Amino acid sequence: MRYYSTNHQAPMATLQEAVVKGLAGDRGLYMPERIKQLPASFYDLIDTLSFQEIAFTVADAFFGEDIPSEDLRHIVFDTLSFDCPVVKVTDHIYALELFHGPTLAFKDVGARFMARLLQYFIRREGSDRVNVLVATSGDTGSAVANGFLGVDGIHVYVLYPKGKVSPIQECQFTTLGRNITAIEVDGVFDDCQALVKQAFLDDQLNAHMRLTSANSINVARFLPQAFYYFNAYARMKALGLGSNMVMCVPSGNFGNITSGLFGYEMGLPIRRFIAANNANDIFYQYLQTGEYHPKPSRQTLANAMDVGDPSNFARVYDLYGGSHERITSYISGATYSDDDIRATMRECYESTGYVLDPHGACGYRALQESLRPGEEGVFCETAHPAKFKEKVDEILGTDIAIPTRLAEFMKDKKNSVEMTRKFEDFKAFLLKE
Repeated sequence: MRYYSTNHQAPMATLQEAVVKGLAGDRGLYMPERIKQLPASFYDLIDTLSFQEIAFTVADAFFGEDIPSEDLRHIVFDTLSFDCPVVKVTDHIYALELFHGPTLAFKDVGARFMARLLQYFIRREGSDRVNVLVATSGDTGSAVANGFLGVDGIHVYVLYPKGKVSPIQECQFTTLGRNITAIEVDGVFDDCQALVKQAFLDDQLNAHMRLTSANSINVARFLPQAFYYFNAYARMKALGLGSNMVMCVPSGNFGNITSGLFGYEMGLPIRRFIAANNANDIFYQYLQTGEYHPKPSRQTLANAMDVGDPSNFARVYDLYGGSHERITSYISGATYSDDDIRATMRECYESTGYVLDPHGACGYRALQESLRPGEEGVFCETAHPAKFKEKVDEILGTDIAIPTRLAEFMKDKKNSVEMTRKFEDFKAFLLKE
């Protein structure tokens, strides 16, 4: 399989080149040259398969031309050492719980897969150290840091906006040490993401050190997230509810919903998608007007979605040939204020007993407001509510228990490097590494 750039100016790349480079030389995002349809027999039997078996079939369609079957099977099964179950919340709304991995967030799937795939390539070619740059608005940093922790030949630099991630999220990547360096940027997520992108395009830096990204701009991060959409369909089909399934995805940088759209293009019978935004409503406005206008991100309760220029919009746009009509035929949107999020969390808890995190609350509410008769809705519950304990307890009047594996992160001392938002300062730091 070859990979092309969404800007269509860079040379085609192999899977290994796309994964190791992260970003194409023309600043575009890599896309596979074709998307393979999975056979009808797979969908006929999908509800009898385990999550790992489903994921391996999907992974083989993406990566099977480049990685021997047994090696790929090992990567997939080692990645998915946890489940992503579907849980009933109301009669027609279900949560796809993506927080059962090591860092209790959906990004554990993509981060763990990418760590294992990158290590596979490094071992195969015997290359020098690879340096992973990752910008985070919350959960990406912890998932990537823990996915790569202790992996030989890889050092991770996590850039995060000062004061704009939850204390528990911050503990998950600032207390690890070893091959993980946390960098606290005096800015917002978009500043962190801009530093990462500039680093990839700086000749001096790239001559000094081998760089790649573990954000959803990397094909090895976002494509594996398709696994759990197939699993959601399988579990709903087993309940006899797969024929009219609507998928609602809380969306920030849009890697998550893009992977779901790739699943749809592979034949996954999801009826339609809903992209649920917080107050950062750039994509929602695009759906309404056909015009895309990035703007500075706004800080909200659902901080992992605080993105003002979602990178993966380029992939959605490319996937559907830039056609606003085609995009809006597959995807609708919703946008919610912090007050909306609070009210939704309270209503859901009081009426069902289910505890939503602020991001999942956007997905749940969008389904409440837009499900049509005969449809069954599944929303991504992207992180455990305990990762936002202070906010959740204040809103619901609860005392959410912190899972043991989350509490372990809070025992160690925070260790981070303070950084301005100026690229010159970031570059100077990396040149000393």
